Parts: sequence; structure tokens; C-alpha cells
Amino acid sequence: MKFNWIVGKTGTMTKASFGRQVTQWACVAAIPFCCIGNVWTAEESDTASQLRLLKEQNERLLSQVGKQQELIDALSKKMDAFQKTQDQRKRAVREFKEDLKAPSADPLGAAKPLSTAKLNLSGEAGFAFFKSGSQGQFPHAEFRVDEARLFLEAEAWQDVYAYVGLDLATREDPNNVRLGEAYVDFENISKLWHHDRQMNVRFGRFYTPFGEEYQVRNAIDNPLISHSLGDLWGLDEGVALYGSLGKFQYAVAVQNGAPPSPNGFTSDKSIAGRVGFDPAKWLHLSASAMRTGDISTQNDSLSEMWFGNGFFRALGKADTTTEFHANLVEGDVQVRLRRGHLKAAGGYVRFDDDDTTADNKRNVYYYYTEGLFDVTPKLYAAARFSQIIAPGGFPIVGNGEFGNYFFNQLATDVWRLSLGVGYRLGSSTVVKAEYSFEQGEELGGEKRDHLDLFGFEVAVKF
Repeated sequence: MKFNWIVGKTGTMTKASFGRQVTQWACVAAIPFCCIGNVWTAEESDTASQLRLLKEQNERLLSQVGKQQELIDALSKKMDAFQKTQDQRKRAVREFKEDLKAPSADPLGAAKPLSTAKLNLSGEAGFAFFKSGSQGQFPHAEFRVDEARLFLEAEAWQDVYAYVGLDLATREDPNNVRLGEAYVDFENISKLWHHDRQMNVRFGRFYTPFGEEYQVRNAIDNPLISHSLGDLWGLDEGVALYGSLGKFQYAVAVQNGAPPSPNGFTSDKSIAGRVGFDPAKWLHLSASAMRTGDISTQNDSLSEMWFGNGFFRALGKADTTTEFHANLVEGDVQVRLRRGHLKAAGGYVRFDDDDTTADNKRNVYYYYTEGLFDVTPKLYAAARFSQIIAPGGFPIVGNGEFGNYFFNQLATDVWRLSLGVGYRLGSSTVVKAEYSFEQGEELGGEKRDHLDLFGFEVAVKF
């Protein structure tokens, strides 16, 4: 087959020249595709580089995130530890404040108010209804102001406080206003030798540091309405040293021993002391000792120390007896439970007077046990059993009518069982009810009876 090509007017194109032309045109047509291929190859290379960079960046970021997480975990642990430390400090401060409010915070047991202010006024009161047996103090049933007290504390100088209490009414003396505690406290004297609270000094009129029950005998503090049969307490003038050393507490006082008088009738003084020990937070132990000193029968007549709902007095007649005295020892134990407490105390009294016509030495034994159980945080039940044993006979009033059982009767054995319930309306108000069974035996063998007591009381502090 022939291929004839006319190029102008020069002649025809051969197969060879046609092939060369096709090849040339093919090469020219392939140029764009080659360029595109090169572009695609370059783009693929750039994408791979970018992916590799992204991968490296991600790996670096993951490494940084891991390190940051480790740092966050470490900081979180430190914050947890710090928070626990803060909680422990707050709890310690709260427990310390609660301990300060507790009666045992003051080894002398004063119920003084605590405040950072220069002057603090507070008070307590109890409003009650009583009904006793025919031989008791309230045979006709009575509504009465059981107690009413005002307390005033002032900071006189650094670590020096003045305190005055006024007893507007008490169960023992409901119709007369009397001076309660009145003293000046020189606190933390031991800071002079760089030891905190080892020694404090109290000068004035204050409770005798003997036993533990007197610290909670006021209506707002006492879980029951009655007290134990022994109910040892005294309010007297004198000077006291008190403080704490580690788990030990101490208090020792020198006081008049007899009621106040213009001149005083004997130079002998009362000496009392107590040592406490807390081997654990839930356990408190103490031992007390006391001598009333010699007390004048004709002039003083009575001791300042209260016992058996009466006082110590001479057993001999006034015309044959000039002085009397009593020596006492007591041990106390308190177990603090999660929902209440257990308490027990026991003591011994050695009494004598100088009656010229009779030997009036007496050995008197007393004790009590007490339990309190919190049914709920507000509702509680309490019970106390107490007894006084005096083989030779001793004045023990108990729930009996004072004039008869203190002056005319001597008892050899008296016991009391008190059962009660209470409801705390708040930290400063409690409502309680109690029934006490009381019986005994007189020196001649007669039975003491009709002395049971029912009581209902609302106690408040403000």
C-alpha cells in the first residue's frame, strides 16, 4: 500500500519519515503526562514526610501527656496528704476545744465559762417537780427552782483571770442567795520554766478537790436528777495548786474546813488533794485524800464538806465535845464508751470527836456505780446505785427530811437505786425524769422507808 503525502509542492512522505513524525509527536504528547507523574511523585513524598512528622509530634505529645499525668498524680497525692493533715489539725483543734469544755479540763473541776473576750457572763438553771415518800423532803409534791446560778469571768491581765459565781438558788438552800465560787486564777505559771500548764495557782473560794462526782453535780451536767448517797463536795476559802504533767493531772488545796466566820475559831486547816491518770483516751483514774482539820463544835458546828446530803458534825453533846474531824480517801474510775460511760467510786471516812463521855470513832464506807447509754444522739438512759455503810451509826440524810435524819437519827446502812431517762434538746438544754428507790436501817434496827423520790427537770445553760 502506498502512502502519498503532499507537503506543499515538494513531493510525498515515506513510511520512515512518517514513523519519525509519529515518534516525535508521541514524545511531545508524553511530556505533560511525565510532568504530572513527577508532580504526583513529589506530592506523595511530601505527604509521607508530613505523616512522619505528625507521627513524631504525636509521640512527643503522648510522652508529654504521660509526664504531665505523672505530675498531676504526684500533686494529687500531695494534696490528699495535705488535706488529711488539715483534717487532722481541725479534728485536733475541735477535740481540744471539746476537752476544754469538759468538766475534767480543769483539775479543780470549776464550771467556769471559757471565752476569748475580756468579760464573759453565763449562767445555769434547773426547773423541777419533786414528789417523795411520806418521810422524804417533798411529801406534798412541789414545783420549784431547783438551782439558778450566774457566772462572771474577767481577764485581769495576761494569764490572770477573776471569777465570781452567784448561787441564786440551790437544792440544799433554795431560799437564800449565796456566794458561789469567787477566786483569782494565775494560770500557766510553769511557762517561766518553759513548760505549759504544769502549774497554776487559785486563790479565793472554790470547790474542794476531792473525788470526781462534784464536777458534774449541777443540773446541766448530771445525767440524773439525784446524786449518789455520798455526794461529797465542799465550797471553801483557801489556795490551790493544780496542773497536768503528760497523762497525769493533780490538784492540792489548803482551805478553812469550816464555814466562814469573822475571826475563825481554829487554826487547823483542811487539806485535800487528787491525782488523776489517763492511761488511754477511754479511761480515767484518780485517787483523792483529805482531812477536814479540827473544827470547833460550839462555834463552827459543821464542816464545809458535804456528805450524805448533810455535813460532818460532832456526835458528842455540845457541853462535852469541843472539836471533831474527819479523814477521807477515795478512788474513782471512769470508762468512756462510744455511746455512753461507766463510772465507779469508793471511799472510806475515819471520823472522831473529843467527846469526854463516849468513844465516837466511826469507820464509814461508801461507793457508787453509774452507767449511761445513748439510745440515740439525743435520747439516753442512766442508772446509778450507791450505798453508805456505817456500822457504828452516822448521820445520813439521803432523801429524808433534813431536820429529823441529820440531828435525830443515826443510820448504819442506806442504799439508793436511781433510774432515769433524758432528752437533749441541744447542747444547752436537757429534759430528764427519774425515779429513786431508797431504803436503809437505823442504829437501833428500825427500817428506813417511804423515802422514794420521783423527779422531773428541765436544765438549761446560757
